[in-house]
Amino acid sequence: MAKAKTHYEIIVIGSGPAGESAAINSAKNGKDVAIVSDREKVGGNCTHLGTIPSKALRHSVKQIMEFRTNPLLREYAILRKPTFPQIIHQAGRVIDEQVFLRSNYYEKNGVDVLSGNAHFLDEHTIKLGPRGRQLTADHFIIATGSRPYRPDDVDFTHSRMFDSDTILELDHSPQKVTVIGAGVIGCEYASIFGGLGCKVELINPAESLLSFLDWEISDALSYHLRNAGVRSRHNEEYERIEYHDTHIVTHLKSGKRIKSDIVLWANGRSGNTENLGLDALGIPINNRGQMEVNGRYQSTVEHIYGAGDVIGWPSLASAAYDQGRAASNAIVNPSAFKAIDRVASGIYTIPEISTLGKNEQELTEAQVPYEVGKAFFNDTARGQITGEAVGMLKIIFHFDTLEILGIHCFGDQASEIVHIGQAIMLQEGDANTMHYFLDTTFNYPTMAEAYRIAALDGLNRVF
Repeated sequence: MAKAKTHYEIIVIGSGPAGESAAINSAKNGKDVAIVSDREKVGGNCTHLGTIPSKALRHSVKQIMEFRTNPLLREYAILRKPTFPQIIHQAGRVIDEQVFLRSNYYEKNGVDVLSGNAHFLDEHTIKLGPRGRQLTADHFIIATGSRPYRPDDVDFTHSRMFDSDTILELDHSPQKVTVIGAGVIGCEYASIFGGLGCKVELINPAESLLSFLDWEISDALSYHLRNAGVRSRHNEEYERIEYHDTHIVTHLKSGKRIKSDIVLWANGRSGNTENLGLDALGIPINNRGQMEVNGRYQSTVEHIYGAGDVIGWPSLASAAYDQGRAASNAIVNPSAFKAIDRVASGIYTIPEISTLGKNEQELTEAQVPYEVGKAFFNDTARGQITGEAVGMLKIIFHFDTLEILGIHCFGDQASEIVHIGQAIMLQEGDANTMHYFLDTTFNYPTMAEAYRIAALDGLNRVF
């Protein structure tokens, strides 16, 4: 029997998107690589607890909503309404397929997959669990992701108290749900439960939903959540939670009390650095458990890098994948290194949202002269054919140069549609202007045609 390896050129800790891309890119550049997964199956929290299951769940709920609004299918949807556990079970199929696919990636690229919880013994040595073996490496890339933030005064052991990880274990269909926290995850789950017909209370400490969005997109989200049975309570914060066998009462600082079947805590996330031993190495960790890195994803220890949610912004699976590759390139191919900055956001509410670039508030504050072009989905032939009456593409561009400054999309397939605008925004010089959308022939009928409609709308305002 061959002796197990104890040394690698690069060890990647974490098998989510950042870890996967870092490991495979390093292997493709000829390095001897191992990846450490804290569970038996690869994929990280993204595959098993976060992005994949929640988006699969959202897709199923959206299909149920479409059945209910389709005159041909409405009766069937009412008679055979699926339960929450049944929908979660369907999401499990996608998880299994993702694990199989990603396991094959590692095998084909010669990456050793090791299971265990890594802990640094010194700058070049880790140990896999209390009784696991020790491994050394020339370089490490930490990509351990994040987990839901859990304050000490909330009892997450109670059967009716959940976070965005444990909600996937819900074994019944609740009638009333309180969601504490109205960030991206809170809004996504509020729309999912609202789509299932639950009454939802969304506790939001801010004045509006997702205030980083363009104001029209935020307003549209508020409107459609309200139509789905979600009541957004703005400028409200929880004070304490009262637990009962049959329900939970959430006490707000304003004195209000909310009774619900379950409570979903969705108030922030923490980086998974707690048991890595980074403090002993002198690597700074902030109050959210995120490790600090420089512009090349390098920590204060020069051969230890970080990527993905564990380093904070933008905490998106798409960006994590690119950050992992960038961190790897900083080690194995410095000339190919590129920091990740202009990232399109995808928010999988129902309907979904995707944005890139500046919004109206930011441009107004910066006193930039701009104009806006819009296309409403119900004005496109494809939208009318598919029945997608809800949705809008909004292009913000410079009044004088016609340079595209921001793309904001709300509606079905928004996270797909935004990438057309992204491709043009990243072009150099005159290629990044509204003229592209007039000079390009789009297939008809398509949702992509919304770019031509929005361009005509906007340019008609300046010429």
